[in-house]
Amino acid sequence: MNFIAMDFETANRQPESACSLALVMVRDNKIIDRFYTLINPQMPFDSRNIQVHDITADEVKTAPTMAEVWPQIKDLYQPGMLVCAHNARFDTNVMRKSLARYDITEPHYFVLDTLKTSKLFEPDLPNHKLDTVAKALQVELWHHHNALSDSEACAGILIAQNKQFGDEALKNLVEQV
Repeated sequence: MNFIAMDFETANRQPESACSLALVMVRDNKIIDRFYTLINPQMPFDSRNIQVHDITADEVKTAPTMAEVWPQIKDLYQPGMLVCAHNARFDTNVMRKSLARYDITEPHYFVLDTLKTSKLFEPDLPNHKLDTVAKALQVELWHHHNALSDSEACAGILIAQNKQFGDEALKNLVEQV
């Protein structure tokens, strides 16, 4: 299976406040590359968000904006590319709003949500949070709410589910953005 696992962290409750992004590229069910960056959201940080991800305004003040990050990653989002995220509605909304803020057209791609796949394939778990699913599937999650760690865990979850349930079981869960 070929896909990109994507995870954003945000500075506050506004989806256009991305403050970090990680992408993990997977080819033939193997991680082949990683991309991580802090992002300057040019917005205030909420203390609750800082508690979750430990990223502060001081850490991102010299980081690129999403408009500056986009040229580095836009070629990954080819039409037909499959992107996965755990709770993909959140991450795709952050992408959409963060790009729209700079009048950048959102790319078209396919999305597979590992929160949804986990609810379907792992129904007996006490919950379907990323850390719970990763532990159940013996996927490493070295620092929950670090975008790179979360992206790697999301990739590992989808790889494990693909190996166990196959392409056909996953195809029915793919949505287009």
